[in-house]
Amino acid sequence: MNLTDRFMGCLIGGAVGDALGAPIEFLSRSAILRQFGPSGLTDHTPAYGGLGRITDDTQMTLFTADGLIRTRVRVAHKGITDPVGVTAQAYLRWLMTQGSHPQPDVVSGMDQPGWLYPIKALHACRAPGNTCLSALKSMKSLGEMAHNQSKGCGGIMRMAPVGLWMAGDGSPTADIDCFRLACELAGLTHGHPTGQLTAGVFAVLIRRLANGQTLQTALNAASVALETAASTETAHETRIALSNAVRLASAAGPTDTTDAEHAANIACLGEGWVAEEAMSISVYCAVVAKDFAHGIRLAINHSGDSDSTGSITGNLLGCIHGVGAIPAHWLEPLELQAEIAAVARDLCHYGSADWQDTALPAIESDETWQRYPGF
Repeated sequence: MNLTDRFMGCLIGGAVGDALGAPIEFLSRSAILRQFGPSGLTDHTPAYGGLGRITDDTQMTLFTADGLIRTRVRVAHKGITDPVGVTAQAYLRWLMTQGSHPQPDVVSGMDQPGWLYPIKALHACRAPGNTCLSALKSMKSLGEMAHNQSKGCGGIMRMAPVGLWMAGDGSPTADIDCFRLACELAGLTHGHPTGQLTAGVFAVLIRRLANGQTLQTALNAASVALETAASTETAHETRIALSNAVRLASAAGPTDTTDAEHAANIACLGEGWVAEEAMSISVYCAVVAKDFAHGIRLAINHSGDSDSTGSITGNLLGCIHGVGAIPAHWLEPLELQAEIAAVARDLCHYGSADWQDTALPAIESDETWQRYPGF
């Protein structure tokens, strides 16, 4: 499996989990089983007017990738950059796709919107998080941290591109740098430390998995980054949630646990509306998954935020197993599959190497600038 397979698996896998979970996002597990049978939802069912429709989780993930790639282009053209500020601009463009507008004095870069903004499906409102909308609408300067105390999962669910973008960084501080960048980007909309630290954990997991390391190795590295970059007090909720996920997954065993028993364990971890619960549910599902499909089914068929836990789990398992592990019948109706694949390839091309190396082929071309203007 090559690097592109992992990048595509990560972003497309996240979109698949998002789309599968979207129709049952607000249902209890008992309601899901009554509607879809004892196995729960196992295939796409209509939501938002069709099959395979993505939600704000995938939309914001794509705009995160857009901001990071633009950061890379800006380095090549101008020599300096701020990934937080550039990605904040990308989030403001997403805000405008949802019919809202940033503060009048904040530059959103709409004079050069790039190739993602005009895509019609990205302008669809698919239950966008109120915290993300309100924080971005009130942002007074690019990179300003949110002035709320939210720890909703809207920060973590969009952070997979950070881990992918940092995958090629071989420096001794790469995990910490990845962790801190994800925390800062989550902090643009979510002010509570747990809403940020869980994003850092998730990004390090993706960075390590993108490099072909085992999930256990990635979990160890993410734990070290958490303890290194955060104080004992602020890291408490995130540490406990991660520990509980790993403990329950280890006790469940690799093959003998039934889906009903897995569901009971997931219920112990929460519903996924807040960041630490979304992280722990997704880690649990990734650890116990027999394959991509099994992990996604576990991640969506619970009471709570099914599309976000489906998306995060899809990012993790897609990065582990590659795009080829995603069932074809789940891929076929997926909205924006070609566009998500293109973003994954671009992120791999421009982000898999040391991002401070400006010598990548075509990064200074007019075509690249038109797709990802670096301003």
